[in-house]
Amino acid sequence: MKTQDENIILAKSVFEHFNKHEWEKMAGLYTDPAEFKDPSFGKEIVWQTHEQIAKKYGEMGEIFPDIHDDVVAIYPSGEKHVIVEFISSGTAPDGTKWTLPICTIFTIEDGIITKDFSYYDTK
Repeated sequence: MKTQDENIILAKSVFEHFNKHEWEKMAGLYTDPAEFKDPSFGKEIVWQTHEQIAKKYGEMGEIFPDIHDDVVAIYPSGEKHVIVEFISSGTAPDGTKWTLPICTIFTIEDGIITKDFSYYDTK
């Protein structure tokens, strides 16, 4: 159970840094590089370095300066996985407010995130 608790703390740290727009600190919670599966990258797994992770989220923060994630629930799954259900929200450049439900599966090995697989509706 200790590993699950540590994994939950690590997953929460991702969202704490995200919500403070501390992109470099957030990127530092991942291996360099780490595997990502995200509709914004297409359907294939993409490897991202710390620099690429910070750049991607930094650009997102420039487009949506008030972007924020509200964690709905965290589901530990075995020794290596944590599933996080959350709602991302922000304001588009045209002033439109938006929300997006997302589910991310983190794979954590030796106290660091090796995989970040996110699922959300792209329509």
